[in-house]
Amino acid sequence: MTDTALNALRRTQFGVSDILRRAQGDVVGALGFDPQESPHRIITSRAHWRLRDYGGDDRSLSLLIVAAPIKRPYIWDLAPSISAIRFCLRQGLHVQLLEWTPASQNTANSGLDEYVFAISEAAATITTAAQGAKPHLIGHSLGGTLAAIYGAFSPQRIRGLVLLGAPLCFEPSESQFRDALVTLVPKEISDADPFPGSLLSQASALASPGTFIWSRLMDAAISFSDPLAMEIHARVERWALDEVPLPGKLVHQIIEWLYRENLLPRHVEDWQKVYRPIQSVGSNIDGC
Repeated sequence: MTDTALNALRRTQFGVSDILRRAQGDVVGALGFDPQESPHRIITSRAHWRLRDYGGDDRSLSLLIVAAPIKRPYIWDLAPSISAIRFCLRQGLHVQLLEWTPASQNTANSGLDEYVFAISEAAATITTAAQGAKPHLIGHSLGGTLAAIYGAFSPQRIRGLVLLGAPLCFEPSESQFRDALVTLVPKEISDADPFPGSLLSQASALASPGTFIWSRLMDAAISFSDPLAMEIHARVERWALDEVPLPGKLVHQIIEWLYRENLLPRHVEDWQKVYRPIQSVGSNIDGC
């Protein structure tokens, strides 16, 4: 009972921290560093995700970007001069992006199965629109992990998979970040409540200060004399402050199933059992 009360208090405190960090981000944005995203339309959506279409020739190769749910997706599209999405469009690709909406009380019980099923739905939508042409998937950070899980069970549904900084192996003692994170994140995570993004950000910073603190300070120092580099740094910092809550169930399953149990690479059969219920609601995931 005491642990539950303490965890609830911690979530409340960091929920306020989310608001304060977003306010700080708004200040940075007001100085001229808000994202300048490319025009797009929403072609389909559910309670916890939206599928963006940035256009392009319908006969072109489709690229589905799986954004990381821990932040907003505009890191892919900060400004015209530093936009991965605009670069891909210039190469003739038809670009779509799977955007995760911030968790609410109604979507806090969305877990890995719902997130992987969302990728399945998005890929199926794109394939249908492209008259059977399968998309390439690309994902960054946790978005790449989710894309890899989907690709592992449905390789025939995609043309290729590109991962950027996406963790896949969580073997104990292989990564100091992994070992520190499983110690810092509380075990009792409610599946029914949103999980503050700033709580996960702080845990990540404590687990790997070199990556999440010192490297950012070093980048700021190096960029100071270069106006363009400083602009890019400021836009990335604005994005980093834009905290969003995550579903408690998703955070619980990521920490327990991936980080603590290393379930992805070692227990594929167990994963198939976990995802078997998806088949009953129309998933295209084969082999479940």
